[in-house]
Parts: sequence; structure tokens; C-alpha cells
Amino acid sequence: MAEATDDRLRLLIERIERLEEEKKGIADDIRDVYAEAKAVGYDVKIMRQIVRLRKMKPDDRSEQEVILETYKAALGMG
Repeated sequence: MAEATDDRLRLLIERIERLEEEKKGIADDIRDVYAEAKAVGYDVKIMRQIVRLRKMKPDDRSEQEVILETYKAALGMG
């Protein structure tokens, strides 16, 4: 029984290691896309904000925008 448990643990660890490598590869690909965007003149910081906003639920995004506008108004920024 212990050997089966050891094999299962080893397989799980190896799966995690493979997934970590895939994650690193994907992160490298994303970085390359941002570098390409920057090279043709896009503002990468704004692109990252847009990607973050698009991940949000519409209601959460709207709420965040209202709070941001409220804070800006309180600080005399707009």
C-alpha cells in the first residue's frame, strides 16, 4: 500500500512540475506580446489595465468606476 501511495505522490508532484513549466512558458509568451505591442507604439500599462478590467464582472467594474470618480472628485481631480 505504501508503494502505491508513494507512486501517486510522485505522479502528482510531476504533474505540478509540468504545469509550472507550462505556466512559465505562457508567462513568457504574454511578455512577448506586450513587448510587440510596445514596439508598435501601444501603451502597455494601459493595455494591462484593460485586460484586468475585462476580467471583471460588469457590475464590479461599474462599482469600481463609481468609487474612483467619487475619490477623484473628493480630491479635486475632476
